[in-house]
Amino acid sequence: MNRIFPHSPIFVLALLAFTPLHAARAQEASESAKVEQTKVAAAQESLPDLVRRVKPSVVSVLTYDLKGEPLISGSGFFVRPGEVVTNMHVIKGAHRVEIHTLDGKGRTFPVAGALAVDDEADLALLKVDLPAERSHPLPLTTSIPDEGEKVFLIGNPLRLEGSVSDGIVSAIREVPDLGRIIQTTAPVSHGNSGSPLFNMRGQVIGIVTVKVTNGQNINLALGVSRIASLSRGQLMSFDQIGTRNRSTTQPEVLAELWYRGGIDSLWLGNYDSALNYFETAANRNPRRPETWIQIGYCKVKQGRNDDAIRAYKRALQLRPTSAEAHNKLGDAYFFAGRFEEAIASYKEAARVQPDQPEAYYNLGLAYLEIGDRAAALAQSRLLEPIDPDLNKRLLAELQR
Repeated sequence: MNRIFPHSPIFVLALLAFTPLHAARAQEASESAKVEQTKVAAAQESLPDLVRRVKPSVVSVLTYDLKGEPLISGSGFFVRPGEVVTNMHVIKGAHRVEIHTLDGKGRTFPVAGALAVDDEADLALLKVDLPAERSHPLPLTTSIPDEGEKVFLIGNPLRLEGSVSDGIVSAIREVPDLGRIIQTTAPVSHGNSGSPLFNMRGQVIGIVTVKVTNGQNINLALGVSRIASLSRGQLMSFDQIGTRNRSTTQPEVLAELWYRGGIDSLWLGNYDSALNYFETAANRNPRRPETWIQIGYCKVKQGRNDDAIRAYKRALQLRPTSAEAHNKLGDAYFFAGRFEEAIASYKEAARVQPDQPEAYYNLGLAYLEIGDRAAALAQSRLLEPIDPDLNKRLLAELQR
């Protein structure tokens, strides 16, 4: 190997090659990089600037009974012109609903009814009668925030309209068949239900849902992917909403109550309590596949992977085309160290629902576990056009 010594001709030539022109160019490149960094920093709005920009899109939701007496109040935000999303429990039992905007001095507008309701996700899409220029739809992003990422929310806690609170993402959980739950340190109170949770780019990453445990509010938001999947239908009055699904049999009613209790426990990350609820629901109505998916999920969290596999197979007997059940069965196999079976399940999930990004991500991780980097990279190429942010996470795993 040739070595360059300080007094060798090669060293002298190398030193002479670094002329003042080269030094100037290096300094110029360094200064240019600093300018670019300054531009990026300047492009990030401060919290007060962000609040001023997005606040006109947030509304207060006011509800009234048949006699015109006020019921509870909550929050909401525009997702499309004339369409506001809020929590289902905010409008439950209401005969009449209004919104109050936060732009300027604010105006009150009547709500014509609901275009969509999602009881399990606690969501309602409201149709509001107001001029188009009064609607300020917010951008939604399904990107998964990082733990520790700064966030803020705007809502109407205790009827204090337009209140702002900020914090960080403290945890992210998943509820099968529902979506991701974002836990944040940003304080919430009653009246914040339906508030948008923002990242520091002014994009909505979740909708706040107030949950109470041991008398304390838990600061939680449901990821916005469920909002994007709301299917708009025929306009329903609030009286019609109140009379839905009353003709079910007694066992199904009881099973639904237990199932909802399990979902509430999953929101809070209490898997043992959730499992008790779901198993009771399954005893009362064993033919609901979602219940078996939730049972399997809770058992994976408890490390009981073989029990989870049996639960997911039960769900697939009831609904063979459930991409969620195939995907979760793959997870149970994965955590049991049965990677070939996990790969087969993930492949089936991708076949049933080709636009579902989780299956490709999970396949990539499973291939990495068996040392097949080429197959993992192939999943990355399939994932990139569907969910670029999730693909970045897969690529990060590939680079480890």
